[in-house]
Amino acid sequence: MSTTAPRYEDHLDAKEARWFAVYARYKREKLVARRLQEKGIECYLPLQRLTRYYTRKVKKVELPLISGYLFTRITRQEYVPVLETQDVVQFVRFSRNLISIPEREIDIIRRVVGENVDIEVQPGSFRPGDAVEIIGGQLTGLKGILLERRSDKNFVIELDSLGYSLLMQVDPALLRRLRPGAGGPAPQRNRGDFEKYL
Repeated sequence: MSTTAPRYEDHLDAKEARWFAVYARYKREKLVARRLQEKGIECYLPLQRLTRYYTRKVKKVELPLISGYLFTRITRQEYVPVLETQDVVQFVRFSRNLISIPEREIDIIRRVVGENVDIEVQPGSFRPGDAVEIIGGQLTGLKGILLERRSDKNFVIELDSLGYSLLMQVDPALLRRLRPGAGGPAPQRNRGDFEKYL
């Protein structure tokens, strides 16, 4: 009986630069992005702009959209220089496979970061499990499953393309139900480590 080692996918290419997700040490994402840029390595750190209210002041801050993650577009020869960058922990792998992220998904993340939706929503319109499509704003055309309703204006939607869940404040006028869910909680999906609630 011969035993062969399992074969893992590796999407690194010698000529074509592809996007990969990278883990950075806690609160070091911006530093890592700057260090990669200094090495001439293309990277993208999606940031969300938040307003923090303190006792005596109001402060606007930019925090990573996905804590601990940034994205780098590399060829095979840039793989080791990325790993050697201070505060880089490792590349994000899915079941030990080094999988590239399609350009269209990076574009979706850019659109999510650029969207500014903060509108009151009328209760009772949507139920967990509903398949929905965003029909207005910069996110027009994105489809997903309504996983959870946190409040009257906060909906957790799993976007099909991204494979992780976003807690978004969405006007019901910007959501269209594609098909109703079963009425109970939406089915749990396991699509990797990308799960982030905004």
